Amino acid sequence: MSAARSDLLKRLLDPTQVVIADGAMGTMLYAKGVFINQCYDELNVRQPDLVRGIHADYVRAGAELLETNSFGANRPKLQHYGLEAHVHEFNLAAATLAREAAGDEALVAGAVGPLGVRIEPYGPTSREEAQELFAEQMRALKEGGVDCFILETFSDLDEIAQAVKAARAVDPTLPVIAQVTVGTDGVTSFGVPPEEAAETLDETGADIIGLNCSVGPQTILEAIERMVPVTTKKLSAMPNAGMPREVGGRHMYMASPEYMASYARNLIQAGVRLVGGCCGTTPEHIRAMVDGVRPLVPRHATVEQSAGGGRLSRVAAHPESHAVAAVPLAERSAWGRKLAAGEFVTSVEIVPPRGVEPSKMLAEVRKLKEAGVDAVNVPDGPRAQSRMSAIATSVLIQQACGIETVTHYACRDRNLLGMLSDLLGASALGLHNVLLVTGDPPKMGPYPDATAVFDIDAIGLTNLVSQLNHGMDPGGNSIGAPTRYVIGVGVNPVAIDVEHELKRFAWKVEAGAEFAVTQPVFDPAQLESFVSRIADTRIPVVAGIWPLVSVRNAEFLANEVPGVSVPAAIIDRMRRANEKSKDHAVAEGIAIARAMLERVRPGVQGVQVSAPFGKVELALEVFKA
Repeated sequence: MSAARSDLLKRLLDPTQVVIADGAMGTMLYAKGVFINQCYDELNVRQPDLVRGIHADYVRAGAELLETNSFGANRPKLQHYGLEAHVHEFNLAAATLAREAAGDEALVAGAVGPLGVRIEPYGPTSREEAQELFAEQMRALKEGGVDCFILETFSDLDEIAQAVKAARAVDPTLPVIAQVTVGTDGVTSFGVPPEEAAETLDETGADIIGLNCSVGPQTILEAIERMVPVTTKKLSAMPNAGMPREVGGRHMYMASPEYMASYARNLIQAGVRLVGGCCGTTPEHIRAMVDGVRPLVPRHATVEQSAGGGRLSRVAAHPESHAVAAVPLAERSAWGRKLAAGEFVTSVEIVPPRGVEPSKMLAEVRKLKEAGVDAVNVPDGPRAQSRMSAIATSVLIQQACGIETVTHYACRDRNLLGMLSDLLGASALGLHNVLLVTGDPPKMGPYPDATAVFDIDAIGLTNLVSQLNHGMDPGGNSIGAPTRYVIGVGVNPVAIDVEHELKRFAWKVEAGAEFAVTQPVFDPAQLESFVSRIADTRIPVVAGIWPLVSVRNAEFLANEVPGVSVPAAIIDRMRRANEKSKDHAVAEGIAIARAMLERVRPGVQGVQVSAPFGKVELALEVFKA
């Protein structure tokens, strides 16, 4: 390393020295005609002169720290483009191009963004897997000659902690800049305020901590002012050029270079020592910021000190934990009481109506109430069908019929914030039994152009509801009185990859699941084998039973419903019955379901019988066994 770069690196780590970073790469690429549906990381090898030229523009503007064009160059994000095999190639090229443009005039920071997948406890990716995915990217950036790593635009503090660990494992000598992002309300999408984010980032061991992206300089400044009193780390701030506005069909960032320069001065006066720009900022913005901050004399950030010399704790604003004891299972609902007592539970699945008129469905449900069935299972958009909300349907059933519901809730249609809102509202409306599922993909339904969210999967959702039961939101903030959910999850005893299904089941139990409902089972031996293998993670299992009504129904389940397996022998039985008459087929389907119930009953704690085509009388015929 040259003497000039060595001096720059010392300045970067000196808490009193101001360093100016570059601005947006994506904004500049878009302005030069690269459409947003392309993989910008691939441009490092496909259009290297374009990327190198943008870096050079920032150097000429006075930037002392260049970020590599590698924000999304991790394996999960590249997989969206079918480019996951090019992680090393794209990152190596990104670092090489920035290094060539920087020369000895600027440092190069290896840019690393979120993985784009949820990690535990809200997703299937383990912390160790996340660390390796980050490390894969960082190894290539180091090989390309970066001087430090910059981790940016993170919302999940646990995820950025894994990224810091990966950086230290790749090279403990390279400095690490760790930045989270906040919304217009000044908190992360997980509800964490900036002062708590600062304390958590402190604990990760990053050298420089701060904020970037999502909002303009005013909100960033307000958040920084809340971070300064609780950390001794050097602070960074890289705001957007204001909030985007739609102009002529394009989203434009309206903050002028002069406006950004004035806020750069304000940020430095507040205690920031590494200043740059994010979305919407250009070399013109950076040039104005360089000129604007030059006259300022760096001042030391101040931190409140206790009498003993340590940082003052903020116990009132940042308690160790907001968790409270969950309401005992037996006190949450009648369903929960029977599960806690080891009693056998019965339920019938009825799909919500397609329109807004529930009277026919409610009339059928009243028959279940009269027959003594414990609960009605209400699926949430099964097979990606558009039906009345499962939550609304469940409320109608409980209010009109006086029978409890087990409300299915899918991850497919809502982001994390939407799920949180739904679950808080459902609890307030008196729903206390939930079955948490990932959800069928939209392409299998009648609206294949609909998009799926899948912000978290069923394991992450189980963690979320378990936290609500302990009075906390996903950010660890108190919600006041805890929810009273009895937490159920789905399980498939006939999954193609049974070992993977067993692992996911164990993770769901670890996350807080309190009962499980199986997919419809037509082979009792498979269910018995699966139940015997979950003895170590045993929670009450409710067996799914589906009374077939025709051979066509059997073939449809076998071939078109994900996760359902109908043995050939069952299909043959239904075919022979169908050959006699439709009534014979219905009777045969009920006989098969009755035999299934009788066989599996000793090994499970309940059954969920489906009402095919909404015909409750068929489900009740099964219970007559």
